[in-house]
Amino acid sequence: MLIRYKNVSFRHVDDDYVLEGVNLNVDAGDFVYIIGKVGSGKSSLLRTFYGEMEIDSAEEAIVLGRNMTYIKRWEIQPLRREMGIIFQDFKLLTDRTVRGNLDFVLRATGWDNKADREQRIAEVLKAVKMEGVEDKMPHELSGGEQQRIAIARSLLNSPKIILADEPTGNLDPETADQIIGLFNEISAAGTAVVMTTHNLPMLERYPGRVYQCEDQKFIELTELGR
Repeated sequence: MLIRYKNVSFRHVDDDYVLEGVNLNVDAGDFVYIIGKVGSGKSSLLRTFYGEMEIDSAEEAIVLGRNMTYIKRWEIQPLRREMGIIFQDFKLLTDRTVRGNLDFVLRATGWDNKADREQRIAEVLKAVKMEGVEDKMPHELSGGEQQRIAIARSLLNSPKIILADEPTGNLDPETADQIIGLFNEISAAGTAVVMTTHNLPMLERYPGRVYQCEDQKFIELTELGR
């Protein structure tokens, strides 16, 4: 079990609950969609998974073996190294090449051998079908290509789970379809994917478990699931 949430509730400081009574289990290879209106708590829920938002109360809140209710600050970075986190705006470093972006992450996470880093960069670029762009700058790539590089970056340390927050929000429909198809392939290979999205047509094209954030509740829409 990668994520086990049982009756988890959280809120902004001095504010109403964002979500109450969240129940969610995520295993290796799961493909999970989280849908809902803007402001319904989708992104906030993802932030509780990687320790950026505190949990207010829970019967159980375990992510990759850590108790997120009582997690210490020094435990958060090691937790995030076991995840891939992807955002809508790519967050690539604009002052360096694709190779430089990927190499930066590897060096920051303890890859000291240059040959090993070069090999791993080649592997993840192949996985996202972006071979041959190592020396390009981010601005030379399309939005879809930049998102593929962001996905490649998330795969560098062989994460157990990928958290993707509206990863197709800035992409045209055809490119969005390709990106969600890529996530589907990653999930089928054994890495769990949890993705927030407004792209509802993709739920039928690439089936998975579907949850909705609405009125502070977290509801499983089993009729749309596998």
